Amino acid sequence: MDVLVDSAKWLLEEAVKDLQQVKDVLCVIGVVYVGKVTLTVVCNLASVLRVHVWSKLVSRNLVREYGGKWAVVTGSSDGIGKGYAAALAKKGMNVMLISRTQEKLEKVAQDICGQYGVQTEIMQVDFALGQPIYDDIGKRLAGKDIGILVNNVGLVGSLPSFFKDLPQEDIWAILNVNSAAAASMTKLVLPGMLARKKGAIINISSVAGCMSLPLFQMYCASKAFIDHFSEALDYECRLSGITVQNITPCAVSTNMTKFDPLIHKQGFFTPSQSKFASHALSTLGYARNTTGYWTHGIQLWLTQAMPSWLMVNAHMWRYKSFTKKSN
Repeated sequence: MDVLVDSAKWLLEEAVKDLQQVKDVLCVIGVVYVGKVTLTVVCNLASVLRVHVWSKLVSRNLVREYGGKWAVVTGSSDGIGKGYAAALAKKGMNVMLISRTQEKLEKVAQDICGQYGVQTEIMQVDFALGQPIYDDIGKRLAGKDIGILVNNVGLVGSLPSFFKDLPQEDIWAILNVNSAAAASMTKLVLPGMLARKKGAIINISSVAGCMSLPLFQMYCASKAFIDHFSEALDYECRLSGITVQNITPCAVSTNMTKFDPLIHKQGFFTPSQSKFASHALSTLGYARNTTGYWTHGIQLWLTQAMPSWLMVNAHMWRYKSFTKKSN
């Protein structure tokens, strides 16, 4: 009997020792995990402050930094493109404005010249026409020391639409404007930048490119192209002195968002075109992929944290009624 009792005591003592060892291991794992989470939070916070706060405090000479006196902005007669054109001119860069409406281009060029005293040139182009337009654009760009290209031109369509109701010409227009224009303009400008080993290409995508939203299927797909194109091009050019930046904004108060008063109205999450462009330009060289505006970073985080089925169904429920307005 005593032997059994002693054996039981020994087993119990060994079990306690084993439990203590497990406890010590779990404590170490817990400390490591908490440390990792803390370090991640601190690093992310430092990155956010560097991109969205410190970048705005630093005085920069974009002409010297990116090796050219000229900036080229597509879709620059309105919206984000117009905001970028003004922000670049404010930094002392000459601006070539390329867009569809001649009268708006002339007005933007006149305002920029009068306010910032830089040179401007305009070129009336309809990017929806596709490949034939780029020979003329190339001739106009030839000989210019282009430091920054802003691929901004975009097309969402007049209203949300089921794909079955989308005209064939709209499909090609969206692809030509949202996807092919960025690749084709980059093809024209990149050789000069590579020769100088300096330059920046800013591609304006959209948070919609990170999602598959019904009724905006062509817009989402075309902007996803910009995301992947930008990332791949960045890796190709990183060692050549060229900066490739991908901007994925949420809603900005422009004509493109006019169809929905809820997201068009300026507010905490919806900046004006000038406020957005000024803030986004300051992030150039500090972030290769960014929403461009700090509150949009919050929106993107919330969107990614939300279950995709909930996002898709909420989007469908909200915008399905918009399609009836076009019938």
